[in-house]
Amino acid sequence: MMFHALPPSVCKIPSPACFTYPFCYEPHPLCVAAADEVKAYLQSCPVWKEELSAGKMLGVLVVERNAERGFLAAFSGTLGGATCHAYFVPPVFDCMEPDGHFQTEQAAISALNRRIADCEQRLSIPPEHEMARLDLERLKEEMQQAKQRRDQLRGTLPADELAGMEPALVRESQFLKAEYRRRQKMWRQRIADAETANDGLRHEIAALEQERKRRSTVLQEWLFRQYNFLNARGECASLLDIFSPVYPPGGAGDCCAPKLLQAAYKNGYTPLCMGEFWVGSSPADELRAEGNFYPSCRSKCLPILGHMLQGLSVEPNPLAKVHEELLKSIKVVHQADGFVVLGKPSGLLSVPGKEHVPSVVDFVQAHFPQACGPLVVHRLDMDTSGLMVVALDKTVHHRLQGLFLQRKVSKTYLALLEKPMTVGSTGDITLPLAPDIQDRPRQRVDYDRGKSAHTTFRVLDNVDGHALVALTPHTGRTHQLRVHCAHRSGLDNPIVGDRLYGRAADRLMLHAAKLSFEEYEFMDLHGLGNYNLSSL
Repeated sequence: MMFHALPPSVCKIPSPACFTYPFCYEPHPLCVAAADEVKAYLQSCPVWKEELSAGKMLGVLVVERNAERGFLAAFSGTLGGATCHAYFVPPVFDCMEPDGHFQTEQAAISALNRRIADCEQRLSIPPEHEMARLDLERLKEEMQQAKQRRDQLRGTLPADELAGMEPALVRESQFLKAEYRRRQKMWRQRIADAETANDGLRHEIAALEQERKRRSTVLQEWLFRQYNFLNARGECASLLDIFSPVYPPGGAGDCCAPKLLQAAYKNGYTPLCMGEFWVGSSPADELRAEGNFYPSCRSKCLPILGHMLQGLSVEPNPLAKVHEELLKSIKVVHQADGFVVLGKPSGLLSVPGKEHVPSVVDFVQAHFPQACGPLVVHRLDMDTSGLMVVALDKTVHHRLQGLFLQRKVSKTYLALLEKPMTVGSTGDITLPLAPDIQDRPRQRVDYDRGKSAHTTFRVLDNVDGHALVALTPHTGRTHQLRVHCAHRSGLDNPIVGDRLYGRAADRLMLHAAKLSFEEYEFMDLHGLGNYNLSSL
């Protein structure tokens, strides 16, 4: 039942020449149609309605076998508390089998947790702790009162009379200090004697914790070895093999993409194209939009898919070729002694990344061969266009970076948002941000561990149903403006073309338009088109 027919309306659409590059793609029409079929199926399953309304990532894989095209569907993690449902492909490994080794060991580890908790509850706090605290506090108060009396005598008695009393005053001070030390030692011994009754429980807790750690480590490694992934060549590798020499992150292998490809290989289907999409509400700490397609996560899926896609003809990373062309469109806005101001196009990295595609640094090294040192003073997101300062020597880099760190650089961005807003409205957004460790480079709102982020906004105009806003960041967090615009506690209005936090388009409509520091001020108001920006 996991193989499903595509709707007749797309039967004449040709299959793609190459398989989807999963980390940057526009969904193929066949995937869009397959996703619509999955959504329609889910509408007929009211038992999952509440869970899905809270948000879930799903995926589709268009496949072919014996000249027949269809699609497979998957959900991330679990659905309805289970890993297996007839409509969807099975997990790569089902760790939720009730009588399986994993659940049996999990139950044993849970039993250890209960025993540890029971021992901790039976640990008694000897009353000597409180008795010691009260006694020493009382003695310390007596010492302070005695010192005040001695100080008063030394300040009021005549010199000759004080000289006769001074030896007694000194002896009193010495006696009280010695008595305090003696009393401390006495209480330490009494507390140690009283704690002896707890020694057996503490030894038992330590032994139980050591056993829990050992069994957890062994079980984790066993689980990683059960996740074995095929590729198009028929080769198999476990999670430990794929992520070696480091441990895989939690949940690796349970995302949609690995599950879909594994099912296709095991059943003899040829993968044609793939897409992952979100249903339901956006989580409070993330930004997902109903129906939007998203790239596969990098922290968990990049290594796995790197293995699973071997043997398939995969689309090249669309960013690699684009970056070569974008280098030619960089503008030199200003050149001074020691630094240049460049106009960066959207889609170009500020600094070299892991995938070795060209960046602004390559442009600087080619056009300013005398440049040395760290070069880049601050960064713009790859998808953001606009003004960017690059130092040409270490001394200037240190000076300019200091200005950024001291917040002595003023920056204003222009952004086109998905929905209109009231022209002239202004305000502040303060939402703390932290990296999404499981899905870099995405950021999330995190009130517990996030770093403070502050943005001021002003609505300049509405253009073709989109708000044109000026954004001034007062902090420099990654994706700050993008998250502050998109999050429901911010403007609740994503930037047009934001493939991470909104909807993908030709480009992200975010442009660094104004930059000022020291006696310099630079402006580039045409990065988003010819809008009326006289009020900026």
